[in-house]
Amino acid sequence: MNTTLGDLAQSFMLQRRGAALKHDIHRLTQELSTGRVADTKSVLAGNFSYLTDIERDAKALQGYKVATTEAAQFADTMQNTLERIQDNSSDLSNAMLLISTSAVETILPQVVADSRANLGNLVSSLNVDFGGRSLFAGAATDTAPLVSDDAILTGLTAAVAGQTTAADIFAAAQAWFDDPAGFRAAVYQGSDTSLSPFALSDTDRLSIDIRADDPVLRDLMMNTALGAIVSDAALGLADTIQRDVIAQAGQNLLGGQDQMTKLRADIGFSQSRIEDVSTRNAVQTTSLEFARSALLAADPYETATKLEDVQFQLQSLYSVTVRLSELSLLNFMR
Repeated sequence: MNTTLGDLAQSFMLQRRGAALKHDIHRLTQELSTGRVADTKSVLAGNFSYLTDIERDAKALQGYKVATTEAAQFADTMQNTLERIQDNSSDLSNAMLLISTSAVETILPQVVADSRANLGNLVSSLNVDFGGRSLFAGAATDTAPLVSDDAILTGLTAAVAGQTTAADIFAAAQAWFDDPAGFRAAVYQGSDTSLSPFALSDTDRLSIDIRADDPVLRDLMMNTALGAIVSDAALGLADTIQRDVIAQAGQNLLGGQDQMTKLRADIGFSQSRIEDVSTRNAVQTTSLEFARSALLAADPYETATKLEDVQFQLQSLYSVTVRLSELSLLNFMR
């Protein structure tokens, strides 16, 4: 049988039709499995502005999710640290207050030892970092805010040397902690600038600004450190003066509990705000996902019907192709 131009054209047409039907089957199968249209351009009629807005907002919310998670972990770590510091100072104040009512000679050395250990824990706690960022150093997140507890003891001992009454000792200690050339120069190495606010949403910025040089924390360090150095031979304080200093330090630590509670309440407010914004962002993200799905969703019933129809067309095409391939003059004359 001679092949004519009409036969070639017909064969080419059948091949093209078969390829198109196979492409449709692949597309419809994909839509049926994913639930989304494959040809976004045709569904949106070329207008991508609404979809672009949705995807831009969704991407921004994803970034804010990272920021709120970081802020929450930052605030939680700070809250846990302050809780531990407050609990330790409360225990120490109770031990110090026993000085005025106890005649046991071993109480004084034990309280001094407890004060020394508590100061070390306090400095270590304030030097804590989260994810490589110092919590209590302000904007200097790459630096531990406090040099060491030894630096505090050395500087404070020199500041109160020569004082002979409890009142004078506390006055000299307070002056050293408040003097920029004292505690700030010898011990505090954080920044005077606050940590940059966390961006929680387009409209929400949150500052968590508690530094190791906060007056409440400085007073805590001062009274704890005085309890640690009161028996230092270099000071030469009488036993009664030592007891007076420790008793007063205990009173000060007890009185400072309210201020510590306020610091923690401020962190608690920040934690609550982070949670509120995080919840609102999650709701907005869900809304955007619904909007995107509604825009690009493929109707499962309609898609399945179209897929069945295309499969039938392809099967019919195969049947026609087979029949045409069997045509010949001999078969025609039979």
